[in-house]
Amino acid sequence: MDAPPEQEDCRPFITVASYLEAMQLHAPRVLEADLDRGFLLLSDLGRSPYLDVLRSTPELTAQLYTDAINALLKMQHAGIAYQSELPPYDEKLLRFELSLFRDWLCGTHLNLAFSESDENVWQSCCDLLVANALQQPQVFVHRDYHSRNLMVSEQHNPGIIDFQDAVEGPITYDLVSLLKDCYITWPPERVLAWAMDFYAELAGDTRARMSEAEFIRHFELMGVHRHLKAAGIFCRLNYRDGKAGYLDDIPRTLKYVTEVAPRYAELRPLQQLISERVQPSWEADS
Repeated sequence: MDAPPEQEDCRPFITVASYLEAMQLHAPRVLEADLDRGFLLLSDLGRSPYLDVLRSTPELTAQLYTDAINALLKMQHAGIAYQSELPPYDEKLLRFELSLFRDWLCGTHLNLAFSESDENVWQSCCDLLVANALQQPQVFVHRDYHSRNLMVSEQHNPGIIDFQDAVEGPITYDLVSLLKDCYITWPPERVLAWAMDFYAELAGDTRARMSEAEFIRHFELMGVHRHLKAAGIFCRLNYRDGKAGYLDDIPRTLKYVTEVAPRYAELRPLQQLISERVQPSWEADS
């Protein structure tokens, strides 16, 4: 890893890598580190991201997702020993993430001016989503657990990368990142079945704190948060970092939001805002 110190701090990566190794999860081991120059020598997890294999060999899908869900359950269970050492996924961070949609997609990219009514709708949505995240059981959260950050491995599948932003946060965050992936889409009934497989394997005391219905609500609202954030980040990557390719993934992320929002009365104004203002402006701009 080449991470110039003036641009990247390698220490969180090294710390979280040590936690994952202690949990006996398959993540890069740090063999040598030169923090002054930003060089790390890491064990190699190969060149087969989940995304590539899911597209080329779809018959492996069921096994790959079983492995990913099992690794996530292990991370959350074994991660109890380390989660308090991680930064908190607190209200300030949650609200900042939501602001990325408002500022970068609606503002910078689409040049949408929010009316007072739009602003009220947006703030009410943010209040709901932040409360949902904070109400959930708090666990060890990878924070970007999806098909581009999981590597297919012959042994101890999956390999887990890009974990340096790990936090202590909501139990459904990594699950929704995995199952409602910004880069590949699965039928809603399959996503629900996988989510319930995860729920069934949670510790009994955790399930006692969330009924199935409460778990699904947490999962779906967490997805809305995740996808609003991701749409904003994809625009930021375009304008700030010159990575225009991520713009192609925005329609998928917005579709996740518009599929869920009609099921929750509190989110119907958000659905209207996206379908009547954001999506038409996006299509006109594309």
